[in-house]
Amino acid sequence: MWSSTQLLVVLWTVAMGVRGEAGSNVNETAAGEFLDMYNTEAQRVFSANAAVSWAFNTNITDENRQKSIQSDLQTDLWRQNMSHQAAVFNTSGFDPDMQRQFYKIKDIGTAALEDVAKLEELNSVLAQMSTIYSTARVCLTKTDCLPLDPDITREFEKSRNEERLRRLWVGWRDESGKKMRQLYTQFVDLSNEAVKTLGYADTGDYWRSKYETETFEQDVASLFEELKPFYTELHAFVRRRLKAQYGDSVFPASGHIPAHLLGNMWAQQWNSVQNLLMPYPDQPILDVTAEMVKQEYTAERIFHVADDFFASLGLTPMPQEFWNGSMLEKPQDGREVVCHASAWDFYNGIDFRVKQCTEVTMEHFSTAHHEMGHIEYFLQYKHQPVVYRGGANAGFHEAVGDVISLSVETPKHLHDIGLLPTLVENNEADTNFLMAMALQKIAFLPFGYLIDQWRWSVFRGQTHPSDYNKAWWKLRCELQGVSPPVARTEDDFDPGAKFHIPNNTPYIRYFVSFVLQFQFHKALCDAAGHTGPLHTCDIFNSTEAGTKLGEMLSMGSSKVWTEPFQALTNQTRMSAQPLMDYFQPLMTFLQKENGQDKGWQPDCPNLDPISSAGQASLHYLLTALLLLVLSSHALTLNWNC
Repeated sequence: MWSSTQLLVVLWTVAMGVRGEAGSNVNETAAGEFLDMYNTEAQRVFSANAAVSWAFNTNITDENRQKSIQSDLQTDLWRQNMSHQAAVFNTSGFDPDMQRQFYKIKDIGTAALEDVAKLEELNSVLAQMSTIYSTARVCLTKTDCLPLDPDITREFEKSRNEERLRRLWVGWRDESGKKMRQLYTQFVDLSNEAVKTLGYADTGDYWRSKYETETFEQDVASLFEELKPFYTELHAFVRRRLKAQYGDSVFPASGHIPAHLLGNMWAQQWNSVQNLLMPYPDQPILDVTAEMVKQEYTAERIFHVADDFFASLGLTPMPQEFWNGSMLEKPQDGREVVCHASAWDFYNGIDFRVKQCTEVTMEHFSTAHHEMGHIEYFLQYKHQPVVYRGGANAGFHEAVGDVISLSVETPKHLHDIGLLPTLVENNEADTNFLMAMALQKIAFLPFGYLIDQWRWSVFRGQTHPSDYNKAWWKLRCELQGVSPPVARTEDDFDPGAKFHIPNNTPYIRYFVSFVLQFQFHKALCDAAGHTGPLHTCDIFNSTEAGTKLGEMLSMGSSKVWTEPFQALTNQTRMSAQPLMDYFQPLMTFLQKENGQDKGWQPDCPNLDPISSAGQASLHYLLTALLLLVLSSHALTLNWNC
């Protein structure tokens, strides 16, 4: 750690370089010393902050929340200080790498909020929203109160009781999003104020800047339009099958699918209801949950299997600190925890952890590989300066674990590791497999795209607080073709019922990752020497594929994302083609099955833009008018008499 005297010497040297005679060079030696100091201090500060945040996420108490708020505040103030010190340097003559590091040190997001009281308020608002979400319970009776994980999640996966699912769907939104609506409005104002000091138009503009592509917003819009026909065909097939299960009366005439019937609280992925949706019910279904239970899998074993996959590629196995420190199961000691799965880098090059309330299911088996992908990324770039310890772009980080799952979930791989006792290989079984994967990958695309379409509009001021819910459901109904099962008003705040909204995590990264992972998959399969359809590829045990992947991961964010991307794929742009190639056999099947029976109306059923308070006011107004009419009529009768 630098002493205050050492820091003053560096800053004095910098000042002399900046104020030197015309034509004098900025002192790059002092700049290099500053970067060394920053890197050392950043590891200490970020590691301490991660430890406090971990304590809060794994034990939600008022005391831990206050500690987390104060830790976040102190970290933000430190980042402010470093940003101001970095701004002293005239970096125009520095080499590109040094310029990039200085840019990242100065680009501090919401930490740029200079008013300390407002900065503390922002951190407090975020902590309050996180607490509301993570401690929410839905009480169907006085004694039947359920948390989201694992109870409500399990109900959505297994129950086919439409009325119970509807009550849980509404109850979760009442207990989570509805309670944070005003907090979210505060957050938007404070967040926008902060990033505007850095020269950004709004928070969405700041988030998009991380992709370092001027056309990013247009690029993802074009990708979505390109992929929409695939989703439309899948939606039509699923709607028809669910109607057979629940009856036409549950479905609106608009062509939408009620959001509570798709096996997931947010209808974002539909694989939990795949037993209702298989094209060939007599053929095997890709779900090894029962076999995992039979073989007495545990949470730790699931993660060891994931670790084995990365090791088979020649990548870094999990350090012992990972196994000692991670929370792989929901604690049974009564603690409230944030169950949403996440991977953690403690910035000391040693401590990496996963927090996940793991259940012994195939879905959690896949999630474990996803989270381990984050950890492997951390391990590969841990040698980089702290400012480069991140994904080449946010979508890269999300894609790494998922690209491994594209191999892990193949029937052949599951058979090879003993989770699929009988391997059936024929066209019908192959179509079932592709359907199971489409219920994860294709079903997710509009959801992954629309969440930040909503937030970008909110941050820009195009969507006002009075229209939050209306705008949310307009996007969901129009783009996703799902509708709320009951009437929604502006008393509700349904965006807040999704973790990433109160947690302030940008979401377009997931849409990007669902495109990138198939480009990664094709490149890795080519490196592994795979022949045959892309959906049959398994890169397990291919050190050639592992070497290519490791080279990309080790760059972190030290380069604009197109450079590491090109190193792996020989391309510089995102493309939907590998994804479409992967699912083409299923697309052909769906087009034949659906014919012209597809699509939905853009307008949303069950959407009332008037709040319950507004409804009450309208009710009183209509009642008053009715009484006035009746009174006038009574007077007329009296006069006639």
